Amino acid sequence: MTGPRRKARAIALQALYEVDTTRHEVGEVVDRLLAEEGLSEDNNAFVRRLVRRAVQHQKEIDDNIQRFAPAWPVEQLPVIDRNILRLAISEILFDNEITVKIAINEAVELAKKFGGENSSKFVNGVLGSISALARR
Repeated sequence: MTGPRRKARAIALQALYEVDTTRHEVGEVVDRLLAEEGLSEDNNAFVRRLVRRAVQHQKEIDDNIQRFAPAWPVEQLPVIDRNILRLAISEILFDNEITVKIAINEAVELAKKFGGENSSKFVNGVLGSISALARR
């Protein structure tokens, strides 16, 4: 499943990455990235929801990453992997729009595209464990 939603997730990932590495203001980062992309209003709103939810629940998300990947302190994970996990876990635990399977698949695809050689396997493993917590 490629298309506008995957592109929207990639933009949300870029925003989370930038905020994580620079401490720029979330709203300004999202506004700038969306202005550069020309997505539909629906997908712009989707990006905003993804980023807002991941930032809003970051503490709980990071606690879950630590719980299910105890050998990897969250702050020592590669920045891209950490933010792919934050994005996907926010969809798995705090969103009822897509299935857990789709959330994991989308995260794995982002990891293949943007992460390192082992990112997709790591992301898939952590999310597979976290999927047991899903509310659906």
